[in-house]
Amino acid sequence: MSLVAEAFVSQIAATEPWPENATLYQQLKGEQILLSDNAASLAVQMTLLLVLCTSSITPRLTEPRSKVPFIHVGNQVVSELGPIVQFVKAKGHSLSDGLDEVQKAEMKAYMELVNNMLLTAELYLQWCDEATVGEITHARYGSPYPWPLNHILAYQKQWEVKRKMKAIGWGNKTLDQVLEDVDQCCQALSQRLGTQPYFFNKQPTELDALVFGHLYTILTTQLTNDELSEKVKNYSNLLAFCRRIEQHYFEDRGKGRLS
Repeated sequence: MSLVAEAFVSQIAATEPWPENATLYQQLKGEQILLSDNAASLAVQMTLLLVLCTSSITPRLTEPRSKVPFIHVGNQVVSELGPIVQFVKAKGHSLSDGLDEVQKAEMKAYMELVNNMLLTAELYLQWCDEATVGEITHARYGSPYPWPLNHILAYQKQWEVKRKMKAIGWGNKTLDQVLEDVDQCCQALSQRLGTQPYFFNKQPTELDALVFGHLYTILTTQLTNDELSEKVKNYSNLLAFCRRIEQHYFEDRGKGRLS
């Protein structure tokens, strides 16, 4: 997010206190939501749970074409993790206040790594891998719409994602090359995490929420094969990290496996 956008979001957020009826919008998990959107929604859910320590966020459903996840807070609608983190921070809630400037810069660098590698790989898999597109993506994306609109919108979205992949240099990549990128990202995250419970020792930050959202979604989403999840399973400390967060922040609240 640009500095101008950050300033604008902060100015809006600072004008009102956090309301009691905030709402998180996402797609229907069992039938509609795709891998990348599920990861993003889970990262936002985790961030809000950590910073607010409350269940005042009500999940609601929206259609696949919406820019998910987004929150409705008072008179404001804010979408995607970065702007949502900035919005919440402007209201006096932050997970990274205890970090020094060097650590904050490092945290942002690893968040960029996750977005550039894991998120892009998820988009590639669900829109550029023909097996996944045919068996999962088109059916899920088009499920809320009648024929022939369901097919038209799915193909339109696929064209948009493929154009984006070409623009960032991923258009000619093979699935094996994408999986290798995922492995390299996981290796970097595993090395940074080490034996610590969280990426910056004892307390989770926005990075932990983002990584958990993506890794946990990859581990628990049924795809056409297990190649993607196997890349994560190669790193025992990342598996332990996901399980630790699930047990501590979700199963204790009766939400095991984030259903």
